[in-house]
This record gives sequence, structure tokens and C-alpha cells, in this order.
Amino acid sequence: MVPSAAQQSQSNANHQIARAAGTVFIAYVLGSVINVVRGVVILRTFGTAMDHEAFTAANRVAETLFNLVAGGALASAFIPTFTALLVQKDKEGAWKLASAIVNLVLIIVSVLASLAAFFAPQTVTSLLAPGFVNDSEKFELTVQLLRVILPSAVIFSISGLVMGMLNAHQSFLIPALAPSLYSLGMILGVWLLSPVLGIFGLAWGVVIGAALHLMVQIPKLLRLGGRFFPTLGLRNPVVKEVGIMMAPRLVGAAVVQLNFWVNTRLASYYSEGSVTGLTYGFILMMMALQLLAQTIGIAILPTFSIQVALGKMDEMRSSLASALRALLLLSVPASLGLILLRYPLVRFLYEDGVTFNAGSTDLIAWALLWYAAGLVGHSLLEVLSRAFYAMHDTRTPVIVGVGAMTLNILLSIVLGNAFVRIGWMPHGGLALANSIATGLESIVLLFLMRKRLKGLDGSRIVAAVWRALLAATCMGLGIWYFLQFASAWLPVFQVIVGIVAGGSIYGILLMALRVYEVQYLWKLIHKRVLARFVR
Repeated sequence: MVPSAAQQSQSNANHQIARAAGTVFIAYVLGSVINVVRGVVILRTFGTAMDHEAFTAANRVAETLFNLVAGGALASAFIPTFTALLVQKDKEGAWKLASAIVNLVLIIVSVLASLAAFFAPQTVTSLLAPGFVNDSEKFELTVQLLRVILPSAVIFSISGLVMGMLNAHQSFLIPALAPSLYSLGMILGVWLLSPVLGIFGLAWGVVIGAALHLMVQIPKLLRLGGRFFPTLGLRNPVVKEVGIMMAPRLVGAAVVQLNFWVNTRLASYYSEGSVTGLTYGFILMMMALQLLAQTIGIAILPTFSIQVALGKMDEMRSSLASALRALLLLSVPASLGLILLRYPLVRFLYEDGVTFNAGSTDLIAWALLWYAAGLVGHSLLEVLSRAFYAMHDTRTPVIVGVGAMTLNILLSIVLGNAFVRIGWMPHGGLALANSIATGLESIVLLFLMRKRLKGLDGSRIVAAVWRALLAATCMGLGIWYFLQFASAWLPVFQVIVGIVAGGSIYGILLMALRVYEVQYLWKLIHKRVLARFVR
């Protein structure tokens, strides 16, 4: 049977998403390796002691400014509008929009960063880490590090917009590689500067990495015909449209960042190393999230935007349903695998017995346990939120996000105290609060999107869920028994064999359960391999 034009169009869209996701995945694998090296270099140099605690808290301010203005708010509002102009062949209008947004962001973030630097002591005392006030040395160090790191926020804000411009042109490789350059800058800061400057070498490495993050993307932008106009676009209706779309997303991003600040603030009162443990537990979970969900999310937003701009909502529904099934099949075993392999993973990556010892391992592995439990919710959120953004609806995910993050903050306080009473390390309660709130947020958005699109191929999604749960349970039992048997092995072998064995069990069971996505992938690989042998 010859496929219809609609079926062919949908197949092309799904193929485009898969190809883009594959490109981003490869870049993220490289980035994850470099991120791992970065974590190893930093933790084996500074451990979870005072200097690193101060740096981690100080870096939170710069990350907040970036995420508020460019990292989340503008990306969600800017990319769909910029893409729509490109689809309409209005390239000059697209570049005028981009120029206006870049200029406005440069002014706004520069002012905010300058204010944060001037009021750095008050920021640390009143907002960020009041628990550090009891240790004058840690407090002063946090203030000084904050002032060094803040210029990176300005650079990152522009770089984040450039990433959006490239993604809108279906260019994913260079933007996906850019974070690796940021990590490389931090590694160089530790290797080259820290022997002389101590923890300040790492702080300057953040600034160097931010500059590399931006510089690596500029040549590609110029090759795509990028143009710059010296305008703020205050009378440009398209710029105003982005501003209107951005407003609710800005509120949502602010609430998310408020949650991180609350966690840092609460953890600053806990035992030393709690802030660092919480941060690196989250980083390890985020590495898995990047490889699984962000690759699909980044790749799928431009396609969603094009489908919406052309009015092909049936295609968008099918693309979204396929992406959700793939995410569930990937994130369920990844979550369980992280939980079971957390101790050998942290030992393998960071533990050296001197700067980073068994106590440091406990701090990070404990946070990772509770963060990994929320990996499925985080993964679904990456794609669902982008589906709303592509439909030029930033309000719905923001309203839901505000509710979820408000719950997150309340749960952080409640669960942190509950963990103290139980005798558990309280920073684990903060991680658990994040997982619960994110899971509920993804469920609500899934329900609302299903209603918006009048269905989401729910029967196939449910089928993917129960198959993933069944296969992951068997996989988990296999990994657990293996760890009992291999308890005396070196952590590196526990991790490698655990991943290979667990992944093999999971994949074989999915094949046995006749999961379409796995069967399709196997046929594709089989076809390519046979084709090479025939040649």
C-alpha cells in the first residue's frame, strides 16, 4: 500500500526528530563524558569541604540569572516566534527580532549582575546561604567567589539565545557541543589556575567556560546568514509578542529557581558537605536526563513549532505520543539503574580516599537516590512543556509549574525536618521533595495536553508503561543480585557490568514483549548491518 501524503509527512517529521535527537544524543554523550571528568577533577581537588561549599553556593546566583532571562523564559518564547518567521520566509524580520532580544537581554542581565555584585554580602546573608554566616571564613569566601563568577551570567544569557537561533535552523550539533566547552573551561581553571589561585581558579574557569560556550557557536551562526541590527525593538510587535509570551514563563522560571535557593538556604544549616552533596546528586541525575530527555526535547521543539505554524495538529499529536512512549521506555530503567548503582557510580567517579572519602560518597549517593526516583517525571516534563511552548502557550505550564514548585518548597521544609527526626541525612528530603513535585507536575501537564490535542494515543502509552515496568523490575532484580555477588569488585567493574547486564536484560525482555519501538530499532540496525555485508 502506498502511504498517503499525511502519513508520509508524519513519517518525515518523526524521522527528522529522530535524526536531530540522534545528533544531540551523540553530542551529549561526549558532553557527559567531559562533565564526568569535570566532576572528577573538581571533587578530587576540593572534595566536599568548605571551599567547594562556598563555590557551589556562589555559582547558584549566576545560574539563576541565566535561567531566568535566557535559559528558560526566552527560549520558550523566542524559539517558536523566531521559527515561525523563518517558516514565513521573513528572514529580515527574524534577525531583527533576534537582535532586539539579544540587546535587551544584554542590558537587563548586565544590570542585574552588577546589582548582585554590589549587594553580594546581603545576597548571601539574607537570601542564599544564611547558615554560612556562622562561619565568617566561608561567608567571606562565598561573597568573593560570587563577584568573580557573575560575568558568566551575562555571557551565558547571550549564548543561550544563540543556541535557540541555531536550533530553529535545525542545527543541533554545535549547540549540543557548547556545554562541553563550558566544562572544559572549568577543568582548565582547576588544572592551570587553582594551583596558584585555589578555589578562585575554578571560579575563573566558569567565566572562561562561558566565553568558550558562546564563541564556539558564533561561526555557525554567521554561516547561516545571521545578521545583527542595533535595535531594542520596543515598537516591534513581534518583540512585544515574545515579551508577552515570556512574562508567564519568567514567573515559572523564577519559582523553579526559588526552589533551588530554598534548598541551598536549608542545606546551609545542615552538616558541612550537604550543599555540595545535593548539587552533585542533582548533576548526576541531570546527566541521565540530558542523554534521555533533553536530546528529544531540544530536537522536537522546532518540529513542533513548524507543525503548529502549518496547522498540522494531527502530526504534532502523533509526534508527541511517539516521543512520550520513547521517554517512558528509556527513563524507567534509567531511574532504577541509577538507584541501584548509585554507590559504585559515585565511588568510581569521585572517591580517592583523601580529599573525597567515604563520607563524601555517602552525601552524594544519598541525594542521588532521591533525585533518581524523579527521573521519569523530569523526562516527561522536558517534552510536555515544549509542546505547550510550540503552541505559543507559556501560561499553562507556568501555572502548573508554579503550583508544583510551591509544593516542592513546602515539601522541602517538611521532608527535611522529617528526615532529621528519623535520623537520616536531611538533604535527601530536599531531593525527594523535588522528585514528588516534578512527578505531579508532569502528570497534570500530560492530562491537560491530552485534553488540548483531543487524545494522545493513550492505549499505546499505557502499553509502553506496563511493559517498561515489567522489564525494569526484572532488570532491577538482576542488578541487585549481581551487586551481592560482586560486592568485593572494584567500583568501575560493578558499574560497567551492572549497566551492560541490566541493559541486556531490559532490551531482551522488551523484544520478548514485542515493544514496537525496540522491534523497529532492531530491524533498522539489522538492515544496516546486512547492507554492509552485502556490499
